[in-house]
Amino acid sequence: MTDMAELKKRKMPLNLAIVHTDPDMFIANLMSWLEITAFITAQRAGEAEVPPDGETPKLSPEQLRKAGVHEVGNDAIFAFCMTAAMKADKAAVDKVEASLVESMGKEFPGSFGLWHFRSQIDAPITLEDFVGQAGKKMLLGDIPPPPLRSKENWNTGLRFFEKARKSNFIHEVMYPLANWTRARWTETLEKGVAFLQHIEDNVPVLRAVLDEPRNDQPFIANALLSLAPAVDMELTEEYQGFLRSLARRN
Repeated sequence: MTDMAELKKRKMPLNLAIVHTDPDMFIANLMSWLEITAFITAQRAGEAEVPPDGETPKLSPEQLRKAGVHEVGNDAIFAFCMTAAMKADKAAVDKVEASLVESMGKEFPGSFGLWHFRSQIDAPITLEDFVGQAGKKMLLGDIPPPPLRSKENWNTGLRFFEKARKSNFIHEVMYPLANWTRARWTETLEKGVAFLQHIEDNVPVLRAVLDEPRNDQPFIANALLSLAPAVDMELTEEYQGFLRSLARRN
């Protein structure tokens, strides 16, 4: 099958692998995702037709080097590394990397995405740079001291939130990110309020944020918007409006 139903079918196990940070499931299903996305892209461009047997064509070594295939691979790897970082599960990322290098070589589709989580980028520029460097610290268990922890958690949450919204796996990253956000700010409420700005004003705000029981995109947006003053972060009026619109519930 080479239609959108097949696309959804092949994406489902990859979705689960990302949500649950399951390296074996991710490894087993990445290639089928690369195949179906590459074929549908080629079909839409008039460069491919449905084969007689209806089976999605395998990718040749040459096709695996194409930019479009690498973009899809980078997106999937990035999503997996983000959920792994939130669990500090470095072993899962190590396993995915080792397997993909063994099966496709060091320049496998997704290798550039992984590079952001492995390299030392002293002057991050792109969103991917910032996410990768934050994720790298989380994977290594490099936790900042209490006075700096809340601000770093806020910054990491913002970058992960922005990156998730650009991904094909937005929902798969957003739910773990909401859980992570709640856990980090609960920790702050229990152990770190002394390091917040204007404690008397912001502790009630923090409690109100955590009173929301749903772990979803509006919860994260509201946390970022409401808690920016608590960590001395200034948001432009435009960005405040952006977060406010995402935090709004119908």
